[in-house]
Amino acid sequence: MIRAHFNQKAARWDETSSERDVTRLERMAKRLDIKPGSIVLDVGTGTGVFSPFLLREIGEGGRIIALDFAEKMLGRARAKGFNGNIDYLCADVINIPLGNEIFDIIVCYSSFPHFQDKSRALAEMKRVIKSGGRLLICHTSTRASINEIHRQIPAVENDIIPDEVEMQEMLSMAGFIEIKIDDSESYLASARKPK
Repeated sequence: MIRAHFNQKAARWDETSSERDVTRLERMAKRLDIKPGSIVLDVGTGTGVFSPFLLREIGEGGRIIALDFAEKMLGRARAKGFNGNIDYLCADVINIPLGNEIFDIIVCYSSFPHFQDKSRALAEMKRVIKSGGRLLICHTSTRASINEIHRQIPAVENDIIPDEVEMQEMLSMAGFIEIKIDDSESYLASARKPK
Protein backbone atom coordinates (compact mmCIF):
# COMPACT_ATOMS: atom_id res chain seq x y z
CA MET A 1 0.00 0.00 0.00
CA ILE A 2 2.82 2.43 0.84
CA ARG A 3 4.53 1.69 -2.50
CA ALA A 4 1.27 2.48 -4.31
CA HIS A 5 1.03 5.78 -2.40
CA PHE A 6 4.49 6.90 -3.54
CA ASN A 7 4.02 5.67 -7.11
CA GLN A 8 0.77 7.64 -7.29
CA LYS A 9 2.49 10.80 -5.99
CA ALA A 10 5.63 10.51 -8.16
CA ALA A 11 4.54 12.68 -11.10
CA ARG A 12 3.84 15.70 -8.88
CA TRP A 13 6.18 14.99 -5.97
CA ASP A 14 8.69 17.75 -6.69
CA GLU A 15 5.91 20.34 -6.98
CA THR A 16 4.25 19.34 -3.72
CA SER A 17 7.27 18.25 -1.67
CA SER A 18 7.78 20.38 1.41
CA GLU A 19 11.54 20.32 0.89
CA ARG A 20 12.50 22.98 -1.61
CA ASP A 21 14.93 24.94 0.56
CA VAL A 22 18.28 24.41 -1.17
CA THR A 23 20.17 26.01 1.73
CA ARG A 24 18.79 23.44 4.18
CA LEU A 25 19.60 20.57 1.82
CA GLU A 26 23.17 21.86 1.34
CA ARG A 27 23.61 22.29 5.09
CA MET A 28 22.39 18.74 5.75
CA ALA A 29 24.70 17.28 3.10
CA LYS A 30 27.67 19.03 4.75
CA ARG A 31 26.63 17.79 8.21
CA LEU A 32 26.85 14.19 6.99
CA ASP A 33 30.63 14.58 6.63
CA ILE A 34 30.86 12.27 3.63
CA LYS A 35 34.44 11.89 2.42
CA PRO A 36 35.20 12.37 -1.29
CA GLY A 37 35.47 9.00 -3.00
CA SER A 38 32.90 7.32 -0.73
CA ILE A 39 30.59 4.59 -1.98
CA VAL A 40 27.11 5.58 -0.79
CA LEU A 41 23.77 3.79 -0.73
CA ASP A 42 20.98 6.36 -0.80
CA VAL A 43 17.95 4.48 0.56
CA GLY A 44 14.59 5.94 -0.34
CA THR A 45 15.93 8.19 -3.07
CA GLY A 46 12.44 9.12 -4.19
CA THR A 47 12.62 11.64 -7.05
CA GLY A 48 16.24 12.42 -6.25
CA VAL A 49 15.72 15.62 -4.24
CA PHE A 50 18.91 14.98 -2.21
CA SER A 51 20.96 13.32 -4.99
CA PRO A 52 22.76 16.40 -6.38
CA PHE A 53 23.91 17.33 -2.87
CA LEU A 54 25.24 13.83 -2.20
CA LEU A 55 26.98 13.81 -5.59
CA ARG A 56 28.76 17.04 -4.66
CA GLU A 57 29.99 15.48 -1.41
CA ILE A 58 31.37 12.26 -2.93
CA GLY A 59 33.21 14.04 -5.76
CA GLU A 60 34.40 12.42 -8.98
CA GLY A 61 35.89 9.35 -7.30
CA GLY A 62 32.75 8.41 -5.37
CA ARG A 63 29.71 6.41 -6.32
CA ILE A 64 26.03 6.42 -5.33
CA ILE A 65 23.52 3.63 -5.61
CA ALA A 66 20.10 5.29 -5.45
CA LEU A 67 17.61 2.76 -4.08
CA ASP A 68 13.84 3.10 -3.93
CA PHE A 69 10.99 0.59 -3.91
CA ALA A 70 8.61 2.90 -5.81
CA GLU A 71 9.59 2.48 -9.45
CA LYS A 72 7.83 5.67 -10.57
CA MET A 73 9.69 7.78 -7.99
CA LEU A 74 12.97 6.21 -9.07
CA GLY A 75 12.07 6.82 -12.72
CA ARG A 76 11.64 10.53 -11.97
CA ALA A 77 15.06 10.62 -10.31
CA ARG A 78 16.69 8.81 -13.24
CA ALA A 79 15.03 11.17 -15.75
CA LYS A 80 16.74 14.16 -14.13
CA GLY A 81 20.03 12.95 -15.63
CA PHE A 82 22.23 13.87 -12.67
CA ASN A 83 25.84 14.48 -13.61
CA GLY A 84 27.96 12.05 -11.61
CA ASN A 85 28.60 8.43 -10.78
CA ILE A 86 25.08 7.34 -9.83
CA ASP A 87 23.20 4.11 -10.51
CA TYR A 88 19.58 3.30 -9.74
CA LEU A 89 18.17 0.22 -8.06
CA CYS A 90 14.48 -0.54 -7.60
CA ALA A 91 14.32 -2.66 -4.44
CA ASP A 92 12.95 -2.73 -0.91
CA VAL A 93 15.29 -1.85 1.96
CA ILE A 94 14.35 -5.07 3.76
CA ASN A 95 15.72 -7.12 0.84
CA ILE A 96 18.64 -5.32 -0.82
CA PRO A 97 19.78 -7.48 -3.77
CA LEU A 98 23.49 -6.76 -3.26
CA GLY A 99 26.38 -8.48 -1.52
CA ASN A 100 27.73 -7.88 1.98
CA GLU A 101 29.91 -4.97 3.08
CA ILE A 102 29.81 -2.80 -0.06
CA PHE A 103 29.09 0.73 1.19
CA ASP A 104 31.12 3.23 3.19
CA ILE A 105 27.94 5.11 4.04
CA ILE A 106 24.20 4.57 3.88
CA VAL A 107 22.01 7.67 3.82
CA CYS A 108 18.28 7.58 4.56
CA TYR A 109 17.15 11.09 3.73
CA SER A 110 13.43 11.66 4.45
CA SER A 111 12.74 7.94 4.12
CA PHE A 112 13.20 6.12 7.46
CA PRO A 113 9.68 6.79 8.81
CA HIS A 114 8.26 4.97 5.78
CA PHE A 115 10.16 1.72 6.42
CA GLN A 116 7.36 -0.63 7.41
CA ASP A 117 9.70 -3.03 9.25
CA LYS A 118 12.36 -0.75 10.70
CA SER A 119 14.24 -3.50 12.57
CA ARG A 120 14.56 -5.64 9.44
CA ALA A 121 15.58 -2.59 7.42
CA LEU A 122 18.33 -1.73 9.91
CA ALA A 123 19.64 -5.31 9.90
CA GLU A 124 19.70 -5.36 6.10
CA MET A 125 21.44 -1.99 5.88
CA LYS A 126 24.03 -3.13 8.43
CA ARG A 127 24.71 -6.17 6.24
CA VAL A 128 25.65 -4.07 3.21
CA ILE A 129 27.72 -1.46 5.11
CA LYS A 130 31.46 -2.08 5.29
CA SER A 131 32.97 -2.67 8.73
CA GLY A 132 33.51 0.74 10.26
CA GLY A 133 30.99 2.28 7.84
CA ARG A 134 28.28 4.72 8.85
CA LEU A 135 24.48 4.85 8.72
CA LEU A 136 22.96 8.34 8.52
CA ILE A 137 19.22 8.89 8.98
CA CYS A 138 18.34 12.51 8.27
CA HIS A 139 15.62 15.06 7.66
CA THR A 140 15.92 18.81 7.18
CA SER A 141 13.14 19.30 9.76
CA THR A 142 12.85 18.10 13.34
CA ARG A 143 11.31 14.81 14.42
CA ALA A 144 8.25 16.62 15.81
CA SER A 145 7.67 18.50 12.53
CA ILE A 146 8.01 15.38 10.38
CA ASN A 147 5.73 13.32 12.60
CA GLU A 148 3.11 16.08 12.65
CA ILE A 149 3.09 16.32 8.83
CA HIS A 150 2.75 12.53 8.49
CA ARG A 151 -0.11 12.34 11.00
CA GLN A 152 -2.14 14.62 8.71
CA ILE A 153 -1.80 12.32 5.67
CA PRO A 154 -3.92 9.15 5.97
CA ALA A 155 -1.62 7.00 3.79
CA VAL A 156 1.42 7.71 6.01
CA GLU A 157 -0.17 8.69 9.33
CA ASN A 158 1.65 5.88 11.17
CA ASP A 159 5.01 6.50 9.47
CA ILE A 160 6.86 8.33 12.21
CA ILE A 161 10.39 8.82 13.47
CA PRO A 162 10.70 6.95 16.78
CA ASP A 163 11.61 8.94 19.89
CA GLU A 164 15.28 9.14 20.87
CA VAL A 165 15.20 6.26 23.36
CA GLU A 166 13.48 3.91 20.91
CA MET A 167 15.76 4.94 18.04
CA GLN A 168 18.89 4.38 20.18
CA GLU A 169 17.53 0.96 21.17
CA MET A 170 16.66 -0.04 17.60
CA LEU A 171 20.10 0.94 16.29
CA SER A 172 21.84 -0.79 19.19
CA MET A 173 19.77 -3.98 18.76
CA ALA A 174 20.72 -4.00 15.07
CA GLY A 175 24.38 -4.03 16.12
CA PHE A 176 25.35 -0.41 15.52
CA ILE A 177 27.66 1.54 17.83
CA GLU A 178 28.61 5.22 18.35
CA ILE A 179 24.94 6.19 18.05
CA LYS A 180 24.29 9.93 18.08
CA ILE A 181 20.97 11.70 17.60
CA ASP A 182 20.66 15.43 17.02
CA ASP A 183 17.11 16.75 16.77
CA SER A 184 17.71 20.44 17.39
CA GLU A 185 17.00 22.29 14.11
CA SER A 186 16.90 19.26 11.85
CA TYR A 187 17.09 15.51 12.44
CA LEU A 188 20.27 13.45 12.19
CA ALA A 189 20.78 10.01 13.65
CA SER A 190 24.21 8.56 12.99
CA ALA A 191 25.64 5.18 13.88
CA ARG A 192 28.63 3.06 12.93
CA LYS A 193 29.04 -0.61 12.10
CA PRO A 194 31.75 -2.11 14.34
CA LYS A 195 35.10 -2.95 12.71
